[in-house]
Amino acid sequence: MRAFAVMKYKRPVERAEVAEPEVGDRDVLVSVGAAGLNQLDEKIRTGEFAQILPYRLPVVLGNDVAGTVIRVGRLVRAFRPGDRVFARPDDARIGTFAERIAIAERDLALVPSSISMAEAGSLPLVALTAWQALVERAEVQPGQKVLIHAGAGGVGSIAIQLAAHLGATVATTASAANADFVRGLGADIVIDHRSEDFTQILSDYDLVLDSLGGENLERSLRVLKPGGIAIGIAGPPDPAFARRRGMNPVLRLAIRALSRSIRRQAKRLGVRYEFLFMRADGEQLREIAGLVDRGVLRPVVARTYQFEELPAALADLAAGGNRGKLVVTVAD
Repeated sequence: MRAFAVMKYKRPVERAEVAEPEVGDRDVLVSVGAAGLNQLDEKIRTGEFAQILPYRLPVVLGNDVAGTVIRVGRLVRAFRPGDRVFARPDDARIGTFAERIAIAERDLALVPSSISMAEAGSLPLVALTAWQALVERAEVQPGQKVLIHAGAGGVGSIAIQLAAHLGATVATTASAANADFVRGLGADIVIDHRSEDFTQILSDYDLVLDSLGGENLERSLRVLKPGGIAIGIAGPPDPAFARRRGMNPVLRLAIRALSRSIRRQAKRLGVRYEFLFMRADGEQLREIAGLVDRGVLRPVVARTYQFEELPAALADLAAGGNRGKLVVTVAD
């Protein structure tokens, strides 16, 4: 079947003919209708995550999918052929930039009835990231204050909507051109990242969701109130992440060293830093689907591409500046 794979790190993806997926007893074979593009795909392509996601090359990229069930394993009970489903496959079984993919039943959910296949394909990874940061980790409550960086991006555009739904006061960083857009998503305070310094405007925040890393993450610690938490999705990974992944002692030491500086800064300020590498979760996707159908969350698709245009779509992703998500659609 047709697919796009990473043959060598730092090289563009290449069109490839790959074997049909193997379908286990608890797997669902899905005909891919749409696949969202994520910064994670770019980090895998460039080898940036090679230590924490040691894929054997060549590897078919793709971490988001919406499509139609073709067949199910003999122990699957929740889905049947013809169902419209969406998922972020487990990170050990990525490969949605292909015509078909086998996904564990536990990682799937039915597509919200109110949205298109392309919109559904844009949602899983970013929506699960927002949910696991705001609901699961930070347990955001009404009246709390949340700063979401890069509010017009894939994660940011969903996280703003979810934080507003949870009753938080939401601040975000964005370009002046996107100010009205992020306000329309639910942001109460919009800071122009080109001309304003968020550390001079914000204080006593309960949570910062950072997708940029580096200096931006370090500066974000200063707007938190004592006991507040900064959740980083761009890194650096922390020791808790290494433990959850069952990494070997050498990698654990390396990751501890990578995050030592930011953890020390956080401790000195009386706040916390945690790295979030989101996981597949069909049950959470069902909760998210319900919010979509109730009009609480809406997908934001910047542009769609045909399957053969995927290398160009990845180049546009790497260039940045997109409002929401880029999505590739796959014809039957």
